[in-house]
Amino acid sequence: MQTILITTLVIAVIGIVVGAGLVYTGKKFYVKVDERESAVREVLPGNNCGACGFAGCDALAAAVVKGEAPANACPVGGMPVAKQVAAIMGVEADNIERKVAFVRCKGSCDVTRNQGYYVGIQDCRSAVLSGLNVTECAYGCLGLGSCVKACPQDAIRVVDGVAMVNRKKCVGCGLCVKACPRGMIELVPESKRVIVQCSNHDKGPMVKKACTAGCIGCGICQKQCESDAIHVTNFLAAVDYDKCTQCGKCVEKCPAKVITPPPVNP
Repeated sequence: MQTILITTLVIAVIGIVVGAGLVYTGKKFYVKVDERESAVREVLPGNNCGACGFAGCDALAAAVVKGEAPANACPVGGMPVAKQVAAIMGVEADNIERKVAFVRCKGSCDVTRNQGYYVGIQDCRSAVLSGLNVTECAYGCLGLGSCVKACPQDAIRVVDGVAMVNRKKCVGCGLCVKACPRGMIELVPESKRVIVQCSNHDKGPMVKKACTAGCIGCGICQKQCESDAIHVTNFLAAVDYDKCTQCGKCVEKCPAKVITPPPVNP
C-alpha cells in the first residue's frame, strides 16, 4: 500500500513539474499574433495556389501585415479582395485587374498535321522529354492535358488537340502556366481582347508549312498600331497589354488571322 502511495505521489509531482515547465515555456516563447493577420486571412480566397509568390494564403496574410506584400498581392481575388485587405491595413489598394490564362496556340487538328504518334505517359512534360514532336509545329500545344490536370478550377479543356480556357471559371492562379513545358500559356488582363494566338518563332515559310494558322512575323500588325503596343520579335508578334487600347486595327489587318479575341469558352 505504501509503495502505491509513493508511486502516485511521484507521478503527481512529475506532472506538476512538467505542467509548470510547459506554462513557463509557453510564456517564454509566446509570439503575439497581429489580429490583422487573421482578418486578412479571412478575406483571402483560400486557394493556396501560390500565384501571389508565397507558399499559401497564410503566408501571404503574414507578409501583408509585415509590409512585405501589397494589399493587392492576391491575383485570384482581384480588386474586391484587394479593397478588403486595404481596408484592414488602412491603406489604399492600387488598381488591379483580374487575369485569366490564355493558350497561345491555334494549332487545332484541321490546321496542323501529326508527324508522329506518342504512346508514352499521357503528360506534356513526358512527351517533351521523349524528344518527339507530336505535330509539325515544335512550339504548339501537345494536347496531352498537363494543364487540365493542374487546374484546380476545372477551367481547361483540350478541344480538337488544343487546350482552351474557360475564362469564367479561371481564377488566374497560374498553375497551368507552370505546368506547360513549352511555356505557351500566359496570364493576361481579363478585359484585353487583342491577343496573339501563336507561339512559333520560326520564319514565315516554315510556320506555314507546320501550321496554316500560325504567325508569319510579317510585321503588318506592328505598322498598324498607333499605340506602339505590338512588336514582332524573333518572327513572332507580341502585345504590350499596358499600351494596347483595343482599337482592333492589328486584328483587322493580320493576314494570318492569328491576332484574335480569346476563343469561346469550351
